[in-house]
Amino acid sequence: MPNAMEAISASKEIYYPSAEVIANSNVPDYLEVRKKAIEDPVSFWAARAEELIDWYEPFQTVLDKSNAPFFKWFVGGKTNIAHNALDRHVQSWRKNKLALLWEGEDGTQRTFSYFKLWKEVNRFANILKSMGVKRGDTVTIYMGRVPELPIAMLATAKIGAVHSVVYGGFSEQALADRITDARSKVVVTCDGAWLRGKTVNLKDITDEAVNRSPIVQKVIVYKRTGQDVSMQPGRDFWWHELMALPIADPYCETEVMDAEDPLFILYTSGTTGKPKGLMHSCGGYQVHIATTLKYVFDLKEDDRYWCAADPGWITGHSYIVYAPLILGTTSFMYEGAPGYPLPDRWWQLIEKYNITILYTAPTAIRSFMRFGEEWTLRHDLSNLRLLGSVGEPINPEAWRWYYKHIGHDRCPIMDTWWQTETGGFMITPTPVVPLKPGSGTLPFAGIQADVVREDGTSADPNEDGYLVVKHPWPGMARTVWGDPDRYRATYWSDFASQGWYFTGDSARRDEDGYFWIIGRMDDVIKVSGYRLGTAEIESALVAHPTVAEAAVIGVPDELKGNVIHAFCILNAGVDGSDALARELKDHVRNEVGPIAIPAAIEFVPTLPKTRSGKIMRRLLKAQVLGQPVGDTSTLEG
Repeated sequence: MPNAMEAISASKEIYYPSAEVIANSNVPDYLEVRKKAIEDPVSFWAARAEELIDWYEPFQTVLDKSNAPFFKWFVGGKTNIAHNALDRHVQSWRKNKLALLWEGEDGTQRTFSYFKLWKEVNRFANILKSMGVKRGDTVTIYMGRVPELPIAMLATAKIGAVHSVVYGGFSEQALADRITDARSKVVVTCDGAWLRGKTVNLKDITDEAVNRSPIVQKVIVYKRTGQDVSMQPGRDFWWHELMALPIADPYCETEVMDAEDPLFILYTSGTTGKPKGLMHSCGGYQVHIATTLKYVFDLKEDDRYWCAADPGWITGHSYIVYAPLILGTTSFMYEGAPGYPLPDRWWQLIEKYNITILYTAPTAIRSFMRFGEEWTLRHDLSNLRLLGSVGEPINPEAWRWYYKHIGHDRCPIMDTWWQTETGGFMITPTPVVPLKPGSGTLPFAGIQADVVREDGTSADPNEDGYLVVKHPWPGMARTVWGDPDRYRATYWSDFASQGWYFTGDSARRDEDGYFWIIGRMDDVIKVSGYRLGTAEIESALVAHPTVAEAAVIGVPDELKGNVIHAFCILNAGVDGSDALARELKDHVRNEVGPIAIPAAIEFVPTLPKTRSGKIMRRLLKAQVLGQPVGDTSTLEG
């Protein structure tokens, strides 16, 4: 083992990388590289910017702090993410390499070489220009999980416009709000999308949203399902008809962009209030995502990488669309939902397409656990070499199941913590880092993160505190679209005197310096003066053989301040009872301690979740307390 690993305690549950994994890693000395990068992040990111990104004109200043917290990276640099994702590859041997493999829920298959994808992007870029879209304009994209979604994103970026992708499950009002806030005159959508054997009427939703946001002048519709839709003459246009016109020329000049020009807006899924449009810029963002994907998922030329997120979320932006293409990777994209029509659909796809890297969410992993490992045994998963997790803290039980039954005890799990606001990975292992189930391990190279008390002093080992980032990073959101004061107030006011970014999450560090994300600050329950993280209690409940999924909330209590109320989804064939509730309480006592015993356990068939898969605990709390549920636009249908 390298010297940097010697400090990792051997007394805990630790999974060490094999000698083969370390030897084949892109950065076998990562822990040493990381140490130097955290001491001098500016030099680290500058070197990565020169190594991984083409610049039309070189940057003059790596980091400009003069107007904090509105930091600027790679000042003076000229670039375009579409150039780095496509243009340069078609001038190299990768021209005929597969860029994207796609399968629809109905079994439809499509493939795109880098050259084919480049041509499609150019053609659609010319279509957008013919619609009057100019540099700096915004384009709202509201589509299902089809290749035309990343094509529309790349085409928008290529001509210097700003895309605002809205997840294809949002309601009319949620879409209208985002169109209005972004000031989009053009919307790109589909007639419908396939999901669990049914169609989602995207065009109907778009029509209603546009009626509520009259700023829209043009709507482009990709035909996916073939269902009947209303087309308004002069406003609505079919994608395939436009692409058949002479204006859809297969060459389009790429706009030269400043590093700090806007690239995209992405709205946070949030809970209440107006959604925040986080704006990311052209230069720093691509440096950050390309670096993190290369280091963390250790990409090789012959890999087939599958990020099973939706392009409508930041995970999809960064690690489905942009970073894989910048690195010249072959990606796989699947239209449908996990476990449909049968629980082994994903495993069938991994075998069929020879997938080597899988990146998904704990919610999906836990759903597969419910079906049992026998479904995984039907397929050859031996080509997998790396696994990943994203979206929320993964409970150790799900981590172990993922490692054993999908990775067959040989695939390291890259448990990544980051946010829409951060643009890319912030706390994550790489393949050479020893792993602890449930821990995101260490801040990435060049990321200065800490767990601090309210007064800003560093928390002791295993003491809960506030997760902060103490130094700027290239992928950071630059502002809230149209509302810089809200950006400052939301993210930079809690530790304003120190100049730190406050993530809104609580965390702890163990004696080895490993970070354990507890959850959002409002997901921390204070019982009799003790701070308890929902993730810890939920993990204990899920560790019981009868429980598939769990959510806990704090309910006000006169004596204790708060007591714990738990909601449990039971495994198939298990019935809830008072006896089981008592058994689960005893189990939590044993797993966490008496202070964590739920006052009540409720057995439920489902849990309310956002469309990105996060449990909406505030809705559960409102239900228990008999309060209004508030904004439910982000609730999964």
